[in-house]
Amino acid sequence: MNIFDRNISPGEAKVKFLDGDCVVLKPGTFVRCAVTGQPIEIDELKYWSVDTQEAYVDVQAAFKAYTRDQK
Repeated sequence: MNIFDRNISPGEAKVKFLDGDCVVLKPGTFVRCAVTGQPIEIDELKYWSVDTQEAYVDVQAAFKAYTRDQK
C-alpha cells in the first residue's frame, strides 16, 4: 500500500497486526503510537504488538509498552 493508491484517504488507518505483517482494515495514511500518540506513516511502521494490537513509533516506545504490560 502506498499514498498514491486511489482508495487511501489521508486519515488514520485501522490495522490488524499479525506476526511479521499487518492487514489494513480501514485505509489511511497513518496509525497512532499507543505510547506517545504520535502519528506513524503506514510505510514507516516497524514496531507493533500482536497481543495488544498496538503500534509504536520506535523501539523505546515498544519497550515502554512491554514493561507497562508486565506489571
